Amino acid sequence: MNTVLKGIPNIKNLNSDNFFLLSGPCAIEGEDMALRIAEKIVTITDKLQIPYIFKGSFKKANRSRIDSFTGIGDEKALKILRKVSETFNVPTVTDIHEVSDAIKAAEYVDVLQIPAFLVRQTDLVVAAAKTGKVVNLKKGQFMSPAAMKHAVQKVKDAGSEKAWITDRGTMFGYQDMIVDFRGIPEMRKFAPTVLDVTHSLQQPNQTAGVTGGRPDMIETIARAGIVNNVDGLFIETHFDLANAKSDGANMLHLDNLEVLLYNLKEIKKTVNSLD
Repeated sequence: MNTVLKGIPNIKNLNSDNFFLLSGPCAIEGEDMALRIAEKIVTITDKLQIPYIFKGSFKKANRSRIDSFTGIGDEKALKILRKVSETFNVPTVTDIHEVSDAIKAAEYVDVLQIPAFLVRQTDLVVAAAKTGKVVNLKKGQFMSPAAMKHAVQKVKDAGSEKAWITDRGTMFGYQDMIVDFRGIPEMRKFAPTVLDVTHSLQQPNQTAGVTGGRPDMIETIARAGIVNNVDGLFIETHFDLANAKSDGANMLHLDNLEVLLYNLKEIKKTVNSLD
């Protein structure tokens, strides 16, 4: 675990045998909501001894419709991410969409995430790597697990060894996603691998222009990830799913996070005993 999380400041519970967690709202909607969500997750992860990184998008560039929520302003949202980090002494992660975002976001967060649709964009991946931050590469919904070795290699060729891979499912037809668990051991050959539980349960391309989801399957997918030795889990959560500005249809309600993580921790204990 220490090796996987090397280079990330303020990470707690490093000596535990647990998976690590990236969790928070899909998008930063405001300071109060971000602090409220972070406080709850920090309390839970400290209790369960799970290494934790707060997640929040400072802007949402990939939207189905032009009238969809894209953010509260880049600098405002990034400052909120910094305040979360300083208030709760935890690292943070946000996704970037343009080369210019890399340097800007790196001033505020500890991990830069490359969205799945953009993971083949060489200039973006290289710009993220050159900041010296950990680069979390989301597997494209259109890519095989084996193809992610090339994205990882771009980070290395840019002079960094700080790369993770995150699986967020693969397109199954036009309006559904699946997780091919055969891909986890494949991708772990290239870099530490995270399973994005909630995005894997999206139902994209809905006729209404708003992505659907299957949050009822969150625990099923998360359990399977732990059994198959993922290094970390990515779980988006919110206290008001009906009014969340982005991805409310597939996020986990914040009230349900502790029980889920407790169950996953118990499964992880069993997995560890079999290794």
